Amino acid sequence: MKFKSLLLGSAAGLIAVGGAQAADLPVKAKAVEYVKICSLYGAGFYYMPGTDTCIKFGGYVRADLLGNTNSDYGIGQGAPGGANNRLDNYYQTRARMDFNVDTRTATEYGVVRTYADMVFSWDSQSVTGSSPSAFSTGSATLGLYHAFIQFAGFTFGRTVSIFDAPWQSYPAGGPDFLPGGSNNVTGVNQVAYTADFGQGITGSVALQDLTTAAGGQSNLWNVTGFTSASAAGAALIQGNYGVSDWGGTRVPDIVGAIRVDQAWGLAQVSVAAHNIHPAYYGTTEITGHPDDKWGWAVQGALSIKNIPTGAGDSINLQAVYTDGASRYNFQSLFPQNIFIYGGSGIAFQSIGFAGISDGVFGLGTGVDTVKTWGFRGGYTHNWSPNWASSIYGAYAQLKYGNTGKALICANFVAALAPSNGLAGCNPDFNLAVIGGNVVWTPVKNLAFTADVSYVWLDQKFSGTIGPTAGTANLAVAKPAATYELKDQGNLQLLLRAQRNF
Repeated sequence: MKFKSLLLGSAAGLIAVGGAQAADLPVKAKAVEYVKICSLYGAGFYYMPGTDTCIKFGGYVRADLLGNTNSDYGIGQGAPGGANNRLDNYYQTRARMDFNVDTRTATEYGVVRTYADMVFSWDSQSVTGSSPSAFSTGSATLGLYHAFIQFAGFTFGRTVSIFDAPWQSYPAGGPDFLPGGSNNVTGVNQVAYTADFGQGITGSVALQDLTTAAGGQSNLWNVTGFTSASAAGAALIQGNYGVSDWGGTRVPDIVGAIRVDQAWGLAQVSVAAHNIHPAYYGTTEITGHPDDKWGWAVQGALSIKNIPTGAGDSINLQAVYTDGASRYNFQSLFPQNIFIYGGSGIAFQSIGFAGISDGVFGLGTGVDTVKTWGFRGGYTHNWSPNWASSIYGAYAQLKYGNTGKALICANFVAALAPSNGLAGCNPDFNLAVIGGNVVWTPVKNLAFTADVSYVWLDQKFSGTIGPTAGTANLAVAKPAATYELKDQGNLQLLLRAQRNF
């Protein structure tokens, strides 16, 4: 019994000692990383755990329904939208998600910023020919609108052009195809530097690669060898006045801008120099080539805010002139070849077409540059915190030089004149757009928009063409027939729901 008591007592003592030692040991708490708000750069930024870098996520989800166009708020032209027959869609739909990431870090050299904006879209199918199998399959598309680094006043990467007005080509909402100034809302690759002079005055210079913009460079017509009557004729009535015959890149566009931001609004003047580098007259090196030539553009933009009609109301205006740099007027989302069919009282149907170019050359000639001018503007009125409406308009003119016009018309007459009633050949044109919209915002960051616009193509060809093989346009099921050369118009509608986050 004494031995048993001693054994149990010893065991109890050891347990007590062990418990005391365990209680004396320090207990390490589990590490917890808290997400902290970063107030240095505005709302929505957070510190990335374990770093001094602030990050912000944003974007939107959008649903569009379009009427009388075969692209997301496009003109309603080309194949198949300009056919105005059983091949074109009466409506078009798009579902889109935009996602952007913004990071900023304070350093001894200033803030280092990176920004990326990715867009995912799914659009309606459209017909690309006259057979049932010509429907596009329809698939998701990815766009990279912005991807840049900013440091010490420099910007490296892809973003909007410093030539652009802040509202791009949307002075008061509206469609994607307004002429009258540049628009690189989907980005262009560049290196830029911006200096802040104080008092709201900034100056910027940039080298930008226009070939990386949404539509790339405009056409550069080579009319040499463009002589087959049927092939040339079919191409001509689709707005192709030759072969777009660019050489490789040599010099990026050189762009500069001065901008003044004040409480009343802003004013901006932009200039650009654009290198025209043609390929060869023929298909091989020994055929020779025209010399390079420089095109240029100048643009002015003005925004007036808080006008007497109401708080938040604004007027945005801009005007542009180009010589050999047509993309700075007929911007990156504007089609560079246009054709629209319509009715006629004197022929099978009517057609209006236009081709946009930086210049024209033929065998042994230099580049004859194309001159354009245009303007656009819009007015937005806020009826209440939940309702706003806008009106907008745009107008642009394009003129070919005498040499370029003669080269184009020689081909036009050769391909389409033998059996037609052509009264006048002139590839110049004017284009006007007018429209308006209503926006309802029932709650913050949720908007419903209805927008209607009308576009008018004022082309300068006159008379009739055909019937020749060259008047057939199988891309939109048009037969060889007699067509009246006539101005054309198109009305389109946009209905949109958008949630920003």
